[in-house]
Amino acid sequence: MCSRPGIGVGVFITSRDHPHCVLVGKRKGSTGSGQWATPGGHLEFGEEWDECAARESMEETGLALKNICFATVVNAIVLEEKYHYVTIFMKAEVDSDKGPAEPMNCEPDKCEGWEWFNWDSSSFPSPLFKPLKVAREQNYNPLENV
Repeated sequence: MCSRPGIGVGVFITSRDHPHCVLVGKRKGSTGSGQWATPGGHLEFGEEWDECAARESMEETGLALKNICFATVVNAIVLEEKYHYVTIFMKAEVDSDKGPAEPMNCEPDKCEGWEWFNWDSSSFPSPLFKPLKVAREQNYNPLENV
């Protein structure tokens, strides 16, 4: 049987309470454990990209989102881990009118916790989960046009 790439959706979440920052968390318990990643997960059958972004963000962080739109797409491959995902990144803002303004760690078995980091800072966390690493290597900036 031939393996095929998976399809993931990642979300660059911004907040007016944290200028120039995006939300990332340290993964645990699965592929990329110990690496920093945006909220996100698998695209479900019949699901639109923005629906997946909103669902995954709510499931993982408890945050409601607004202004969800396409950001970029990356092809992330780690052959030695048999990992190959096409990750569709969306970007969105925290909608504090519809929920909390700060993230909660809703899946502590999958994430150590969520933190806001300045996208352009040299102190952006490391190591990065492959899809986020590829987006940064391609010089994508989720803060442009925000």
